[in-house]
Amino acid sequence: MKLSIVVPVYQVVGTLERCVGSILEQSFRDYQLILVDDASPDGSGALCDDLARRDGRIVVIHRQRNGGLSAARNSGIAKAKGEYVTFVDSDDFLGADVLKGLMGLLAVHHDWDILEYSMYVHWGGGGRMSTLRLEDREYRDMREYWYGGRAYMHTYACNKIFRRQLFEGGLRFAEGRKFEDVWLMPQLLQQCSVVATTRLGYYYYCYNAGGITAQATGQDLQDLLNAHLQVLNAGKDSLLGQPTAAYYEQVLNVALDVYEKSGEVPVLPGAKELGVGSDELGVGSVKMRLLKIIGLKNLCRINKFAHKIYRRSR
Repeated sequence: MKLSIVVPVYQVVGTLERCVGSILEQSFRDYQLILVDDASPDGSGALCDDLARRDGRIVVIHRQRNGGLSAARNSGIAKAKGEYVTFVDSDDFLGADVLKGLMGLLAVHHDWDILEYSMYVHWGGGGRMSTLRLEDREYRDMREYWYGGRAYMHTYACNKIFRRQLFEGGLRFAEGRKFEDVWLMPQLLQQCSVVATTRLGYYYYCYNAGGITAQATGQDLQDLLNAHLQVLNAGKDSLLGQPTAAYYEQVLNVALDVYEKSGEVPVLPGAKELGVGSDELGVGSVKMRLLKIIGLKNLCRINKFAHKIYRRSR
């Protein structure tokens, strides 16, 4: 079997059939589809069983207690038998016949450990929607993928196909934490020899006004910041190497969001401590220059005030 497709299911009775239908309609058919019912109370579990009766490739796991997205994905990984594994969220769906092209690439490039493909982000979200259109490119240097390819901006697990062997050493999604894919991706990259991106697509990541991105709390954003801090603090001792100024600025933006939601000034190591050169910082954004002059605490306050004024003016 070439591919295992893991779909976590929780209170998605209104979108699950669309999601599963987009998979079953693919012309590529050498896969198992694992539906993980995470103790959903809305009838989604019964719908999973009904879908499995219609197609023998569907395997259903019923979790006895709700454990969240990471736990559901991890249950799916444990059941996966394919050479590769991918994840589809149950309120999203796959583009028409996308798997044929993607698996065709993997059939030729046996050394690719991860294949990332293009996606629509916040599909159906009006002005919030954007397109992640990737290049056809191969990375043998994980630092170049993470920093040069700005992979830290699109760590989504859902638009990637992983060699299942990457998980055999025990790597799993971080349970009990939000933004679990940001925690896992840097660890997976430590196991990779080759990562590839392709313009082929699309994965439809649907906008959900009640989802974690739209409703993130201060603690949720602290989880996101902590995931990035692991990369920053590992620095040159990790496969990803010394961080760039652009990455540092992205982590700074997360830190500012943490303060805006929680009122707590987060801990952020200094750029110089991390080896981010002053020459890079000198050509940075206004935020980066202000950080050097007034410090993180004052920058947090100014940023929050500016956002407050902006919202009032709309």
